[in-house]
Amino acid sequence: MFENFLSTERLLSMLYAVPALLIALTFHEYAHAYVSYKLGDDTAKNMGRLTLNPLAHLDLIGTIFLILVGFGWAKPVSVNMYAFKNRKRGMLLTAFAGPITNFFLAIISAFLFAFYIKFTQGNTSQIAEIVFFMLYYLLLYNIVLCVFNFIPLPPLDGSKMLAAFLPDRLEAKFYQYQRQLSVILILLMVFGVIGRFVSVVGVYLAQALLKMAFAIVGG
Repeated sequence: MFENFLSTERLLSMLYAVPALLIALTFHEYAHAYVSYKLGDDTAKNMGRLTLNPLAHLDLIGTIFLILVGFGWAKPVSVNMYAFKNRKRGMLLTAFAGPITNFFLAIISAFLFAFYIKFTQGNTSQIAEIVFFMLYYLLLYNIVLCVFNFIPLPPLDGSKMLAAFLPDRLEAKFYQYQRQLSVILILLMVFGVIGRFVSVVGVYLAQALLKMAFAIVGG
């Protein structure tokens, strides 16, 4: 088992996946912190989260999972919604900033991938292979984070976006039952519903972005 964990294939996979996920997570959390700060909340800035240094965003357990299985998570950015001039608008934009940043990074990744394929055709070196898979994982993880975080269940960004559109009374109830709603998310993940949803939507978006990129770049 230990030999399988340290196999060449697994180590190479981690070499591709870990940097890509670190980039996706770091930009995701930085986007939350930046938009929150620009809208009047300095909580994230005071906690040292207004930075693109991945170390500021790493979560201990999420990092362990990242090293062991190639997927993990970052510390959520703390937000004081009452520091915004318009509380609901502030929460909506702050929550939206993370996944939409991942979507833009996915677009960039798709174009980099298309350019790389076009100008390195026939190159079979190990370095070419590493760059190929790193760009692939960068596209993949940014799409996954984008789609996953749009799901409107706590503690995901989609839940905060949904809450911003609810009447005050329903919003209060929604936040009151966050813990129970988060259990629903966990159960959906355990039974594979979330995984299938993210996979289907993610593959569709990734293929659409790559098709667009190759159509524009040519290749």
